[in-house]
Amino acid sequence: MPGNGDSLTRLRVAITVFFALDGFVFAGWVVRIPAIKEQTGASASALGLALLGVSAGAVVTMILTGRLCRRYGNHQVTVVCAVLLSLSVALPPLTHSALALGLVLLLFGAAYGGINVAFNSAAVDLVAALGRPIMPSFHAAFSLGGMIGAGLGGLVADALSPTRHLLLLTVVGLLVTAVAGRTLLQCEPPAPPERTRPEEGPPRRPAGRKTRGLVLVFGLIAGCTAYGEGALADWGALHLEQDLDASPGAAAVGYSCFALAMTVGRLTGTTLLERLGRTTTVVAGGTTAAAGMLLGSLAPSLWAALLGYAVTGIGLANLFPVAVERAGALAGPSGVATASTLGYGGMLLGPPAIGFMADWFSLPAALTSVAILAAVAAVIGFATRTAAAR
Repeated sequence: MPGNGDSLTRLRVAITVFFALDGFVFAGWVVRIPAIKEQTGASASALGLALLGVSAGAVVTMILTGRLCRRYGNHQVTVVCAVLLSLSVALPPLTHSALALGLVLLLFGAAYGGINVAFNSAAVDLVAALGRPIMPSFHAAFSLGGMIGAGLGGLVADALSPTRHLLLLTVVGLLVTAVAGRTLLQCEPPAPPERTRPEEGPPRRPAGRKTRGLVLVFGLIAGCTAYGEGALADWGALHLEQDLDASPGAAAVGYSCFALAMTVGRLTGTTLLERLGRTTTVVAGGTTAAAGMLLGSLAPSLWAALLGYAVTGIGLANLFPVAVERAGALAGPSGVATASTLGYGGMLLGPPAIGFMADWFSLPAALTSVAILAAVAAVIGFATRTAAAR
């Protein structure tokens, strides 16, 4: 393994900073969506179509970024995408129509999708080199960055216009990228220990149909997890306010409980993985999330529902990091790209699927689909335990 412990520590810090920056910038954009909607004069449906630009740009770029990482390197692609992300976040306030907003969000989404694949691929390499399951700590940094970005965005929303706020995000993003990017580019990508390399060829190259199938399975686990995140972000507060008569302030606490619990779960994820192993963590996490969401969606009182949201966050916390890390260990950046794309697809599917089911049945019944998919993730994790171990 090239380098020493100090260089790997510096590399870990640099990658962690990029995870946090990604969450910080994205959350800062999200909290200004209402103001930008008013500025562009877009209807709800037109805004929804414009916001699809983020999704479309991210999904397309995630598919391509795996190839770019193999050709140019994970670290280089991470830095380039961080620059693009920081620059593009300043563009939405400059638009004055839903069409223009959708076009600039294509660029923002492309940068967002690209950096997610690139720094996850870099993190997978570091996890293999260290021989420790530290992937949840990186995703905890993303969650913390998002919480800080959303909190600061809410504080400055009345004092700063969207243009000034998002331009400030650009400045912060470029400064952080200049500092952390220098460290990242100076560090050679670590090689995994020799014992992890198959004798018949290069490491982490897809061996055939079984390997590709297993990567897709891990991607499905990521998708089931992200489905729950998207559903709770968009519908969790409405359920508390509409079905349990919570005040708007109390309803807003619901997602905060979920996000905080998920962050805590990821901060303790490395210890959990070292003690329980990946399969047990996935099975226990999926089962816990299923039980928590059943409580959160069907509880007759606000406090019980809030408890259910928190339990769901703890359960889901480490499923996505484990799925992405396993896919990357099997197939390198291509595996990360596949798992990330399926995971992001699950986050996109969640909110509209909940909406349709709420119309057909009821919102509490629709939210139970989060519990069902969490249970599916647990079953998949258990069913593939032998193949995953190999």
